[in-house]
Amino acid sequence: MGGDFAPAHEVAGAIEALRLGKNRFEVILVGKQAEIEEHLKRHDTSGLPISIVNADEVITMDDPPTAALKQKKNSSLAVGMQLHKDGKADAFASVGNTGAVLSASTLILGRIKGISRPTIAAFFPSEKGVCLLVDAGTNVDCRAQHLYEFAVMGAMYSKKVFKHENPRVGLLNVGEEKKKGTEAVQEAYALLERSTLNFIGNVEGRDILKGTSEVIVCDGFVGNVILKFGESVPRFLKSKLKQYAAGNVFRTLLIGAARGSLKAALRDMDYEEFGGIPVLGVNGVSLIGHGSSSPKALRNMVLKAVEVAESGLNKYIEEAMATSLRPDVPANVPA
Repeated sequence: MGGDFAPAHEVAGAIEALRLGKNRFEVILVGKQAEIEEHLKRHDTSGLPISIVNADEVITMDDPPTAALKQKKNSSLAVGMQLHKDGKADAFASVGNTGAVLSASTLILGRIKGISRPTIAAFFPSEKGVCLLVDAGTNVDCRAQHLYEFAVMGAMYSKKVFKHENPRVGLLNVGEEKKKGTEAVQEAYALLERSTLNFIGNVEGRDILKGTSEVIVCDGFVGNVILKFGESVPRFLKSKLKQYAAGNVFRTLLIGAARGSLKAALRDMDYEEFGGIPVLGVNGVSLIGHGSSSPKALRNMVLKAVEVAESGLNKYIEEAMATSLRPDVPANVPA
């Protein structure tokens, strides 16, 4: 029931996902049953493994996250997350209140052993494939240990979901030199240098799209600024192309002829292609999407949730947290 177009886009996206996935998984729609059923009637759902669990309350975008979970225990978010906690669902996906999804993921599902702060990761296109940026906005004030944990979780996601055999991990900084950056970043560098991760050192903002590394680590303040900037790029480029063509027939025809190629080139920068971003570090599979997500974005989010659930990601994160620091690292690592 979350998002700007609920439940219409959720219903349509779920149906598209089931058809594309050839019904190899089930989708449970959680929310106001009467409304959901009304929207389901507008589609051909014959033979699709789709069911409804009723939840009468809705956490809105204006509700304070933690308080809303306590006050609206029968919300679609709380009920859906509890289904996942109880093993009645293998993953949870929502385009509702981001803060509330994060809070529910942490409070209801709990944290993976060894993880002090769950985080969200964002996908960025690069010259060499998909890059994972972590943290993308959850933790704006991080210590060295948190950045190290983000690196471990990001590396495991890249390895098990994106199938990168030995993903390179870069620490986002204001320069490549080891002693650059804040105290927390320098301490994180020391931790990563002693880890078993494929740590390549500091990387700069220009390295993200170059594909210098498959995983970029930073605090949530920096990560969210980069994420929001990146989301604005496709629209900016489209605007500039329109300005370039305005009032000039030859330019209009030129851009029109190249429209298909330009659209394909910009596809990797379209958030709808990735659907949703994962919450890493919780005992479950939780994905968050844009409130304005289209059916296409929701379809891709459902498919991504299935992929993450099937990967067994959390088991690998827990194992990596227990083994990725070499014995020569002091036990009293800054936390």
